[in-house]
Amino acid sequence: MASSQLPLEGMPRRLLQAAPSRLATYLDCPRRYRFSYLDRPSPSKGPPWAHNSLGAAVHTALANWWKLPLLQRTVERAGTLVDDAWLLDGYRDSSQREAAQARARLMVERYVAEVDPHDEPIGIERTVALKTDHAALFGRVDRIDDRGSEGLVIVDYKTGRHLLTIDDARTSLALAVYAAGAERTLRRRCRRVELHHLPTGNVVAWDHTDEGLTRHIRRADLIAAEIAELDERFKAGVDAAEADAMYPTQVSAMCGWCDFHRSCSAGSAAVPARDPWAGLEEP
Repeated sequence: MASSQLPLEGMPRRLLQAAPSRLATYLDCPRRYRFSYLDRPSPSKGPPWAHNSLGAAVHTALANWWKLPLLQRTVERAGTLVDDAWLLDGYRDSSQREAAQARARLMVERYVAEVDPHDEPIGIERTVALKTDHAALFGRVDRIDDRGSEGLVIVDYKTGRHLLTIDDARTSLALAVYAAGAERTLRRRCRRVELHHLPTGNVVAWDHTDEGLTRHIRRADLIAAEIAELDERFKAGVDAAEADAMYPTQVSAMCGWCDFHRSCSAGSAAVPARDPWAGLEEP
């Protein structure tokens, strides 16, 4: 049948459809990438993470706050939106869940208190995209600001405990893809990316040069090309041993946080699983 025929030599390959998270998953651990994107049925995941539940509620509340009519964009309404979006999964018990909800509400209220509600973003949870030689890259941006002569600015909300540095903004492949995608999608120059850390209120920013942004996108394209070649071989049919060799486990301390910990013999043997609520515990 035509569907089983190999592509003709010299014919262009189909572009890999990829969000930055797909590329990052492959770089972090090829085995986790295979479990997430290739194996069907996919191995069962562990329980939901409490820190993901908190982060999702905060992101939803901030997105919905900007969608309100101007006069309703108040600090008090922001807190209510956190409550409306609150998720119950992953917490140790009701006491931890209630404490986390109060903390999330406080960080959102504190954040919007410093925001001008009249300063309308050009995009809220906006999908942007661009094509490279080997990939069709896309992503959904938390917020895109129009700063006039400064151009478009990518704003990414962060709710984790990790204290951010300029290097987090400078080296982020995801933020670079968002900037290039926003420029391509919205037809406006975009070089500045910002990480807004809600627990501390800190804003970490980086202004990409044209050359720097080009390097990021070239790197994304090279990663996509590597993934596409491996995935094509995998889908053509390989045995279990060859699949494991193609997508090895990258054993590290992060194995304890992996959704597929119980399905990965190498990772589970090396690192114990973390509790679903561990991401909320104080250092």
